[in-house]
Amino acid sequence: MITRRDFVAQAAAVALTSIGAARLLARSSAPTAMTVYKSASCGCCGKWVDYVRANGFAPTVHDEEDMESIKDDMGVPKAVRSCHTAVVGKYVIEGHVPVEDIRRLLTEHPPVAGLAAPGMPKSSPGMAVPGAPTEPYEVVTFTAAGHPEVFARH
Repeated sequence: MITRRDFVAQAAAVALTSIGAARLLARSSAPTAMTVYKSASCGCCGKWVDYVRANGFAPTVHDEEDMESIKDDMGVPKAVRSCHTAVVGKYVIEGHVPVEDIRRLLTEHPPVAGLAAPGMPKSSPGMAVPGAPTEPYEVVTFTAAGHPEVFARH
């Protein structure tokens, strides 16, 4: 026969084990898959890939020389184009978009085609130079028909 003291001790052990397992699972969540298309010679694109990898994404990289065709195929409007193009989930990510914006996109699921950091903002991930002054820039959403709207300001 089990005593009340043994029962309480065993219940406490089960609870602590469950809490520890939950914390371990939370820490060991798998990186989010991402496919990146970039020019083999683009150093800032490589820095952005390293940045997203260090921040919980698992990029598969394809070095391509005809990036305009890839952007055309993915429906990236000319007005928001940058150097590299990525796909994460059902969304297109154009250029040096910060990971916090990508995570917000994946959480909120807005009815857009993707996010873009048009041009090559000097203060964006992969472009920023340590110690250099920061310059504000915007990340925009875009639809298949174009229509960029501000998603975040940095």
